[in-house]
Amino acid sequence: MRTLLVLVGIAALVVVALMYFGIINIDQTRPGIVQAPTFHADVARVSVGTENKTVSVPTINVQKPGNTQAPQ
Repeated sequence: MRTLLVLVGIAALVVVALMYFGIINIDQTRPGIVQAPTFHADVARVSVGTENKTVSVPTINVQKPGNTQAPQ
C-alpha cells in the first residue's frame, strides 16, 4: 500500500513539473456550476523524421608484428 502511494506521489510530481515547464497546459473550458466541468489539455507535439547523409568513416589498418619473441 505504501509503494502505491509513493508511485502516485511521484506521478503527481511529474505532472506538476511538466505543467511548470509548459509541456502540458490544462485549461477549464466550461465552469462546473451544475454540470461537470470540461477540460482541454494542450500537450507538446514531437515530430521525428529521417534524412539520408553520407558520412566519412576513418579506416583502420592493423599490422601484426613479424617473427618477434615475447620478452622474457
